[in-house]
Amino acid sequence: MAALEGRVCVITGAGNGIGRHHALLFAREGAHVVVNDVGGQGDGTGSDATAAQRVVDEILAAGGTAVASTDSVASWDGARRIVDTAVDTFGDLHVVVNNAGILRDRTIVNMTEEDFDSVVAVHLKGTLNVTRWAASYWRDRTKAGETADRAIVNTSSAAGLHGSAGQANYAAAKAGIAAMTIVAGRELPRYGARANCIAPVARTRLTSGLPAIGELMNKPTFDPEHVSPLVAALAAADCPFNGQVFSVMGASVGIYAGWSIAEEVDHEERWTVAELIRAMDKLPRHIKVNTQLAKLAEASK
Repeated sequence: MAALEGRVCVITGAGNGIGRHHALLFAREGAHVVVNDVGGQGDGTGSDATAAQRVVDEILAAGGTAVASTDSVASWDGARRIVDTAVDTFGDLHVVVNNAGILRDRTIVNMTEEDFDSVVAVHLKGTLNVTRWAASYWRDRTKAGETADRAIVNTSSAAGLHGSAGQANYAAAKAGIAAMTIVAGRELPRYGARANCIAPVARTRLTSGLPAIGELMNKPTFDPEHVSPLVAALAAADCPFNGQVFSVMGASVGIYAGWSIAEEVDHEERWTVAELIRAMDKLPRHIKVNTQLAKLAEASK
């Protein structure tokens, strides 16, 4: 049996890029897919109601099952309608893949309020909005005595987990999504649901235009198709993982250890400022971590 047979799945930002590949793979694996996308540009401006429908048409032509949704994840009521579309069309909801995103790269000194708010609204608030309405539906089903395997798969980024110059808005939102995933992983199991997160490195219309890595992204390693199998595995029934963040770049999949204390200094009593300054001189100035960004830098040499 296919890994996602009969599972009702919402995939946001599924009209293009990685989200489109998620939707196509999910349908091939037997899922009923809500393809959500407002059809906007990479910076979040504009809309095209046909973007989601085109992916739905691909799925239907291949013999799959799907329906289009054009509501914005950044809207509280729009997110509720996305969840309602799944339930009204397919009778249930098992999986939410929060993938929608935009970019408005600026250095901090050049960041505008709109640049910051718009990126956070789609990535971070959008993830919360759809998750909240899905969780509400699952809570109601649990109270009604119904049980099912439910899953949230969120989308973070190496930029959010490790920082990326010129992307303070995007990095802050993506770091928040990873933290939110951990919280959801603790709150949702009472409703039969789990939450995990991916941090992919792949070629999309957002990454292809970046001056530092755009050319590098043309390599087959960064084909977006590499990302979707991990998302499907985390969405499958009886997946054993919960509250975790995974890296995926090409055929390499890893699990993050999260924030951890590398080294520390101790004192028997409360530190004075002078004592602490002297003690902290023993701490390393840089902690080496295993990051996708380091691998990218090495690959670009």
